[in-house]
Amino acid sequence: MTTRQKKGEKVESTTYSGVFLMGIGVIALVLSVAVFFLVPFFMPTIYELDTPIEATSTTSGGEQTNTTDVVQETRATSTGPIPNYVPIPDAVRAIYMTQCVVGTPTFRADLVKLIDETELNAVIIDIKDYTGKLAFDTNHPDLRNSVSDQCGARDIKTFIEMLHSKGIYVMGRITVFQDPYYSSTHPELAVKFASPAGAVWKDHKGLSFIDVGAKPYWDYIITLSREAHSLGFDELNYDYIRYPSDGPMKNIVFEWAGNKEKQVMLEEFYAYLHKEMKDPTKYPVGVNPPILSADLFGMVTTNYDDLNIGQVLERALPYFDYVAPMVYPSHYPAGFNGWKNPNTVPYELIKFVMGSAVRRTIASESPVEVFGSSPVMKNVLVPPTSSTTATTTKEVPSGNYTKEVYDKDKMRPWIQDFDYGGNYDVAEVRAQIQATYDVGLDSWMLWAPSNRYTRGALKGDS
Repeated sequence: MTTRQKKGEKVESTTYSGVFLMGIGVIALVLSVAVFFLVPFFMPTIYELDTPIEATSTTSGGEQTNTTDVVQETRATSTGPIPNYVPIPDAVRAIYMTQCVVGTPTFRADLVKLIDETELNAVIIDIKDYTGKLAFDTNHPDLRNSVSDQCGARDIKTFIEMLHSKGIYVMGRITVFQDPYYSSTHPELAVKFASPAGAVWKDHKGLSFIDVGAKPYWDYIITLSREAHSLGFDELNYDYIRYPSDGPMKNIVFEWAGNKEKQVMLEEFYAYLHKEMKDPTKYPVGVNPPILSADLFGMVTTNYDDLNIGQVLERALPYFDYVAPMVYPSHYPAGFNGWKNPNTVPYELIKFVMGSAVRRTIASESPVEVFGSSPVMKNVLVPPTSSTTATTTKEVPSGNYTKEVYDKDKMRPWIQDFDYGGNYDVAEVRAQIQATYDVGLDSWMLWAPSNRYTRGALKGDS
């Protein structure tokens, strides 16, 4: 046996008999096996980066010679079992679950039963809701102080495993820039009042936002996203990826974003999020990067301006696997597309706005200039300058820009299953679903803040 050596001391050793050593070896083997199998049950799944193998070189006669032919790719490692992720269904039919509901076993069990017994096959669960607090426990040093002490599921990993065992696709919803909690703990990153200078801005509901240009917060969102994926969430759904509205907008200042155009600043965030979350080296071998989706205002499907919140459909399309416009009929203004009350024409409205979304998604050019696009040129006639000169042509900008063509199924609408400005029952909910199908789309998600859904609008499990 070797004693612990102190600095300057000799190592003392004692020799034991072979029999005793054999006994020690057996005990050590048993303990090793136990630790191997038991540790994963008590340790959280954490993705960490391996140390990459650096390329080495030697010098000979003043010349440098590379002695490493292959440099190993840096990959993340997992200290726990890798979740059994569920592949994305060909057609996603989902319902939404709040933090408080996912933490209420009887309520969430009713919703799982609804999924089991109907055409539903997916659920969207709040990871970070409008409060900025998190729905699950974590020991991550950058996240643990954000865990909610009011709502959430302490057994979220086990719950996801149960959903996966039923083949249910699980999405985690993250409200991004609306974050009252983080604004209170990191006011230096928050949107501010112009007067009094330095005070954290709040909208009419008393909710505060992080400045879209606050890049340190972008990394917080990345950390949260990776932690959620390691728990088993198949897809990450980002909401409130926008500038604030519905508040004292004339008394507001963005210290981080400055005067940069809102839609440009948001596209920078989209690009950063995509780069970080889709990098395969940030995940263990055998784990694919998560599916990413974005919730946008419904009017992005028909407007080409940024609605004064920075959201433009074409600027989001390159960076997300799916885009989910919130096309609730009750949220459209009177007179929209000539309808006195859009809330009374749910089928017609969804067909109109999602038809527009499909056309813009599959188009090869657009009036919106995005990162990497270039002007589309056209030929125009140049009149002769005299009776002896011929008519010529020249190229001029058409007003459109090049755009990548995307599959129409990149569109996945949020549709209304709540009473606001009207009664939404079986006919109204089913009309929106049918309109989605009639523009050639197969996927949809139901939003009900109460988490009470209209069962009669859902077909039975086939």
